[in-house]
Amino acid sequence: MKQTTCTVSRWQLLKAQLNNLSPEEFVRMADKHPEAVVVDVRTPEEYAGGTVLGAQNMDYLGESFWDQFEQLPADRPLLVLCRTGRRSARVCTLLKNAGFTNVYNLEGGLTAWETASESV
Repeated sequence: MKQTTCTVSRWQLLKAQLNNLSPEEFVRMADKHPEAVVVDVRTPEEYAGGTVLGAQNMDYLGESFWDQFEQLPADRPLLVLCRTGRRSARVCTLLKNAGFTNVYNLEGGLTAWETASESV
């Protein structure tokens, strides 16, 4: 029996189901929708080192994550970011599975944001 390999990782399949935005698109979305909620899902220690667009901190790994998660407004765009885009993709998936429809992931996270800022 010939064994086949999957050429697309599960991670890529998961991300393909999300609204992934480049740093430039992320800024345009925030500008176009001033009512949007920008959520930084890094730890409080990471968040204290700086964030973007006035993001509120909602630690994906924290004890109060689920309580904060339930308080997010379902009727406003949610722009989610982390350091590399992995935690934010997971949070976007959770939000999507919970019925939120207007959710956007910063592709590549703050690492991509910083790289894009350096090239300007």
